[in-house]
Amino acid sequence: MNPTQDDVMTRLAKIEAMLTLLVQQKTVKDWYTTAEVAQMVAKSEYTVREWCRLGRIHASKRQYARGAYPEWRISHEELIRIQNEGLLPIRVHRA
Repeated sequence: MNPTQDDVMTRLAKIEAMLTLLVQQKTVKDWYTTAEVAQMVAKSEYTVREWCRLGRIHASKRQYARGAYPEWRISHEELIRIQNEGLLPIRVHRA
């Protein structure tokens, strides 16, 4: 059974999509968005934003593009720390 040209093109498209995904996963950046970190640690973006807000991970707010509000940014070093060591303890505020 010989594959048709359409079969070959379909398989090539799937291979190209998988390669693109692999390259995206292996690309090291200096800073990541909460959405990117969420995808890498298999959590929701909301959860990652809450970790930032609560100080469970080291993150900084930076102006991004022309948005009205700054967005959380997580460094590559912090991403590696999260993956290896987990979250920072919850800070207790004493009055």
